[in-house]
Amino acid sequence: MHGWVFFAGIIMIMIGFFHAFEGLIGIFKDNYYLVTKSGLVISVSYTTWGWILLIFGVIVLLAGFGVMTGALWARIVGIIMAGISMIVNLAFFQALPLLALAIIAMDVVIIYALAVHGGELKA
Repeated sequence: MHGWVFFAGIIMIMIGFFHAFEGLIGIFKDNYYLVTKSGLVISVSYTTWGWILLIFGVIVLLAGFGVMTGALWARIVGIIMAGISMIVNLAFFQALPLLALAIIAMDVVIIYALAVHGGELKA
C-alpha cells in the first residue's frame, strides 16, 4: 500500500516543476500572461510573483523527494504546501486557468494520499 505515498511524492515533484516553470516565466517574460497586472487576485508585479512561485516550487519539489523517503517532516510540509498551492492557483487562475485547475486537482489528491496513507512507509 505504499503506492499512494509514492504517487503523492511524484505528483509533488511534478507540481514543484510546474510552479518553478510558472515562476521562471513570470521572472523572465512578464508579457507572457494574457491578463493585465490588475487581473490577478494578488496585486504584485509578475516578476515578484515569479520569484514567489519559483521558491514555492523548489520547496514542494524537495518535499516530494522527502515524502518518497518516508520523512514525517516532508508529509507535514506536503500537506501544508498542497493547501497553499490550491490558494496560490486560485489567485493565478486568470493567467493560466487550465494549468491552475489541473494543479488544484493534484493538490487534493496529495492531501488525501498524505493524510490517509502517509504513515504506511514507516510500517
